[in-house]
Amino acid sequence: MASNKEEVKVFGLVESPFVTRVEIALKLKGVEYKYEQEKVGNLSETLKKYNPVYKKVPVFIHNDKPISESLVILEYIDETWKQNPILPSDPSKRALARFWSNFIDDKCSNGARKVCFPLDEKEREKSIEETKEALHFLENELKDKFFGGEDIGFVDIAAVVISFWFSPIQEAFGLKLFTIEEFPKLYNWSQEFNNHPIVKEKLPPRETLLAFYKGRYEEHFGSK
Repeated sequence: MASNKEEVKVFGLVESPFVTRVEIALKLKGVEYKYEQEKVGNLSETLKKYNPVYKKVPVFIHNDKPISESLVILEYIDETWKQNPILPSDPSKRALARFWSNFIDDKCSNGARKVCFPLDEKEREKSIEETKEALHFLENELKDKFFGGEDIGFVDIAAVVISFWFSPIQEAFGLKLFTIEEFPKLYNWSQEFNNHPIVKEKLPPRETLLAFYKGRYEEHFGSK
């Protein structure tokens, strides 16, 4: 098993849910790490060197070996530090966890992006419908307190974008994508997850995210 004394770094942005995924996983595992703060629109040359393909956060460094893409990083963390596993031991359940985590990125994160920055109003309406359909699939998939059962796991961590980011995004852009009335199980899950002591410690201030997304709104649509 890897030692906590090994060098671990995370290059990140406060505004990124994908970085927060990595930080939650490391905190769950009890792994100490150094956080390298990047700036939106002005990423460091060091980060670009470590992630020349995508040039984006998060970048995870373990003993000078860089790994990119948050879901890939989560799997690496789980395989390297065996304590407090976040993926199920059963192969079929592991495959399902990977499936739903990729689904969250493909249908929910990308869906919200298309809703916020559509090519036109017709695309926005279509994206709202598709994103809500994706959320309904997750609502039906949620069988326990968490997607991981009684303890938070891989899918819960992947879904932090829904549990915490969707709220300030909705407020900044004047949307109603994710509400307690339409998604009661998923909404209650989000409250449980956000208030989990380890998760709560790693979530950024909501006001910071709201200010960020209001700024994005004004850049794209102009202030009103």
